[in-house]
Amino acid sequence: MTGAAPLRWVLATLNSGKVREFAAALEGTGIRLAAAGDLGLERFPPETGATYEENALGKAGYAAATLGRVAIADDSGLEVDALGGAPGVRSARFGGPGLTDGERIAHLLDRLKHVPMPQRTARFVSVVVVAAPSGAVATFEGRTEGVILHGPRGDDGFGYDPVFRSLDLGVTFAEATLAEKQGVSHRGRALAELRAWLAGPDAEPFLG
Repeated sequence: MTGAAPLRWVLATLNSGKVREFAAALEGTGIRLAAAGDLGLERFPPETGATYEENALGKAGYAAATLGRVAIADDSGLEVDALGGAPGVRSARFGGPGLTDGERIAHLLDRLKHVPMPQRTARFVSVVVVAAPSGAVATFEGRTEGVILHGPRGDDGFGYDPVFRSLDLGVTFAEATLAEKQGVSHRGRALAELRAWLAGPDAEPFLG
């Protein structure tokens, strides 16, 4: 890919936080991302899949077919052991539709209010899917472990980041810099797999 014009992929998300993370993770790869909304795509099929992969493929496949270019999307979730793995694939809808990030965090903390810290273990899981208009698909997964605090800490990040203390960093994702978070986060690890894949022969159908 050296010396070639940048490849223009579409990022199938409306989440500005994800746009920043994906752009930072793919810097130097020759991939230039355009946000779906900037290309006029402002809605995606409902996330009704039973797995992260199904939901990510729904978004990436829809964007690739609609816009005629390679699309990338992820679906991620927070899995809390004390809640039996919930909210999981329903993380973005936890507590009901239309809630803000702060309201979802409040709902989560209310569900855990009687759970002691040693039992508040959790993990973030991310599945990234790249889909081409031809129908070719590639999938990457990342995980990161942590615990859910009793209250928010930090001003950066998005979603559940303020209450998720990373075991790798010792701080919440909302307290970490973007570079620190990217190095250990579920999405960062999935995107690291994607970067390695870009250098191999399996990526060729997506690079034309």
